[in-house]
Amino acid sequence: MAELMENEVVRAFSTYAVIVVVKMLLMGPMTGYYRFTRGSFSNEEDVARKSAEEKKKLLKTHPDVERVRRCHQNDLENIIPFVIVGLLYALTGPELSVALLHFRIFTGARIFHTIAYIGALPQPSRALSWVVGMLVTFSMAYRVLNTVLFL
Repeated sequence: MAELMENEVVRAFSTYAVIVVVKMLLMGPMTGYYRFTRGSFSNEEDVARKSAEEKKKLLKTHPDVERVRRCHQNDLENIIPFVIVGLLYALTGPELSVALLHFRIFTGARIFHTIAYIGALPQPSRALSWVVGMLVTFSMAYRVLNTVLFL
């Protein structure tokens, strides 16, 4: 493993993969923050010590909470494939400059996607950032298949 981490492409991938995974992990606490500040809870046990009337007010959805949850779901749908495909891509031995371009574009696209989603920026900003991230993942997948296809 130590030998593998000496590879510059693997180290670059590790750096950017950790950045987007940490960004994704931060969406959980952000959801909690929005739940508390908007008074919107989804589970009975979250409001167990409240009166029946308070429970009715607190056990509801809120558009801001749902927006953060959808953003988090989108991260799960895009960052996990990036990590898997990106690792395989890094192991194919691409040029460092090309690999960095892939990793940086994906990371920037996901960060901008979160800003666009949470900040409710007008479309097509969020859609374009999603498409850019997907294209990067597909580009890396193509390289992996083109390099190691074994049927």
